[in-house]
Amino acid sequence: MEILQGIALPFLGTALGSACVLLMKKELNLSVQKALIGFAAGVMVAASIWSLLIPAMDQSVSWGFWSFVPAVSGFWLGILFLFILDRTIPHLHQGSREPEGPKTKLKNSTMMVLAVTLHNIPEGMAVGVLLAGWLSGSETVTLTGALTLSLGIAIQNFPEGAIISMPLCSQGMNKAKAFLSGVLSGVVEPLAAVLTILAAHYVEPLLPYLLSFAAGSMFYVVVEELIPEMSQGHHSNIGTICFACGFTLMLALDVALG
Repeated sequence: MEILQGIALPFLGTALGSACVLLMKKELNLSVQKALIGFAAGVMVAASIWSLLIPAMDQSVSWGFWSFVPAVSGFWLGILFLFILDRTIPHLHQGSREPEGPKTKLKNSTMMVLAVTLHNIPEGMAVGVLLAGWLSGSETVTLTGALTLSLGIAIQNFPEGAIISMPLCSQGMNKAKAFLSGVLSGVVEPLAAVLTILAAHYVEPLLPYLLSFAAGSMFYVVVEELIPEMSQGHHSNIGTICFACGFTLMLALDVALG
């Protein structure tokens, strides 16, 4: 039951956020978008540090002076993994008119969903790695810590779901289809988590690398996508304040519950 909760929480957050399009009549205000994106970025950065990088270094403390190696190498592998996906999958970031990745004839709405799907992959992996580490009997990974990360990502996914579904509706897509598109963007999270958990028996020796890999992937998303989106144009201070709110909320959850 605990495993199911850990897997389902982030997806539920995306689905509930996407449902906002069914309840609201107007387009999402730009300041609100910046606030939500900033909040999501803050949660992801805090989760990457306290839930992933620090446990990765704790896992390799027996390495002594070289205990940073698994965390650093795994982090860079995560960065490079997202960089490759970013270059090979066509997608369109919120507020941008210029698609990224290879040229394609896909609709803008489809590429917007793909953009969100891209950065849901490392979130699902992060939850899956912690749950797999707990299943493998690791002393430095707890079920509470895994569920705390899952809850934090679910909180972050709520505004993310709204950010993807509401602009699609404002572009002419009907509400039901916009809601479904937002929900589908989050399906990759439980899939990534389940695939990681299925490899639980093989995870423990690689756990420091996998934890930091997930952290690197999440950092790439924050720096390459979320921070530019929350900072462009006017009222960038709103995104900054909400970044701090998301960061401190995830920090408090990790300390209080982890």
